[in-house]
Amino acid sequence: MRLLIITQKVDMNDPVLGFFHTWIVKLASKFESITVICLEIGRFNLPTNVKIFSLGKEKGRDKLGYIFRFFNHSFFSRLRGQESLNYDSVFVHMNQEYVLLGGLFWKILSKKIYFWRNHVKGNILTKIAVWLSSKVFYTSPQSFTAKFKKSIIMPVGIDMDRFQTTNHKSPKNSVLMLGRISPIKNIHLALEAARILVEKGVEFNLNIVGDPANPEDIEYKKKLVLDNKDLIGSGYLNFMMSVPNYKTPEIYAAHEIFVNLTSAGSMDKTILESVACGCLPLVINPYFSSVFGQKMITREEPKNIAGKLEFWLNAPEDTKNEWKVKLQKYVDDNHGLDLLIEKLADTIKK
Repeated sequence: MRLLIITQKVDMNDPVLGFFHTWIVKLASKFESITVICLEIGRFNLPTNVKIFSLGKEKGRDKLGYIFRFFNHSFFSRLRGQESLNYDSVFVHMNQEYVLLGGLFWKILSKKIYFWRNHVKGNILTKIAVWLSSKVFYTSPQSFTAKFKKSIIMPVGIDMDRFQTTNHKSPKNSVLMLGRISPIKNIHLALEAARILVEKGVEFNLNIVGDPANPEDIEYKKKLVLDNKDLIGSGYLNFMMSVPNYKTPEIYAAHEIFVNLTSAGSMDKTILESVACGCLPLVINPYFSSVFGQKMITREEPKNIAGKLEFWLNAPEDTKNEWKVKLQKYVDDNHGLDLLIEKLADTIKK
């Protein structure tokens, strides 16, 4: 079977979307050929049965140009020797716009559409995209698309070959937040909790790794830095630039505790990546309560966050190690990338 994949970005160096490069590599072994159309292209190293085309965001093309190239690549042109329509099914990753643009054409041409969408919010356009799709994939039970009969829950897809670590020797009392610097990540709550810990005399070092993505996020980071100069100066807090996705395992492995305060509803894969690398997670998302236990679930309250952090910072090493092993096994058994790729490929080939 030949597969067309449409995604936002293919760039193995991207700190947020770099993981999808590995997805394509793994999927290539399951299909005769794969054509990838992406909004933006960066560094890649893909198998010979994969052809990739960009809509041109990296060259500063406008939205009208994106649409023209999308239809050109999907339906009309001969692409470097590969004829248009030389695919059997379509896998749209995250962006419903492509399902809305091409869905009716694919329906007419009897091309099945498989749509990956995991956002907690949706609208009438999302419902139309779901209606056009043969199957919809999601990972979080709180996803907007989880309620539809044609939807299938999937593993998150953690590459255990890269993220699992057997020798996790992180500095004691090291705490990490990793991802985009944004108000939705509730970093300000973590810093308020840090102040409570400082007042109580608890020893820790909090590293925040990531970059802002838009003007609002830039202002948010400026305020965080300005309001917490004393924590930075006294060594409790460090801000670090984002790193490519393939380098994040060494960042995770250098920390004891991973904090993710994204509100309930999303399934942030950094949580499971960190666990695979041996971190103890502290999260808001109640989905994880049955696996992580209540001591690893917090509320959006600085005092509660500080209390949970203090518990794990002071926990006996045997307790920490016992939980690390248990949670690594959970990720391996339930959310490994090989498991995801197998399930994706089997569903698309039916």
